[in-house]
Amino acid sequence: MPGRNCAFCILHSAFLLNSTSIFCKIVAGQLPSCKVYEDTITLAFMDIGPIVPGHTLVIPKIHVDPLTAAPPEVLQKLILVVQSIARAQFKAFQADGVNVIQSNGRAAGQVVPHLHFHVIPRFAADGHHWNWQPRPYAKNDEMEALAEKIKGALE
Repeated sequence: MPGRNCAFCILHSAFLLNSTSIFCKIVAGQLPSCKVYEDTITLAFMDIGPIVPGHTLVIPKIHVDPLTAAPPEVLQKLILVVQSIARAQFKAFQADGVNVIQSNGRAAGQVVPHLHFHVIPRFAADGHHWNWQPRPYAKNDEMEALAEKIKGALE
């Protein structure tokens, strides 16, 4: 990130101070957090409402929402930090697995309007179960038509 006196940093700081996003307020130091990792682009901290103990959030320090609006360099750094946190959870907790979750929009379950990844250590007996009911396509034609729509919309 450029020096602290750059126009971007001044505008970004002003946005954070006036933002209603709880994550922006954490980045600005207006709200406390239990930090796990921090660099100039990202911040990782413990989720205050964990699915299981050790549940960590990884966010960009700039306000970005949704995922599709994120600059590529921010996404690249975020996923590298997500990977590091997952590795640390495996090592620190002897986790049996790790879930990485990123939701966009209320319909997808997003609560805080700020790009973030949930990195959740999982254990065979942690008692948490996903309510995912796979439903196959009625016909392959439907699946193929949807794939074509996605391909046509790729930029």
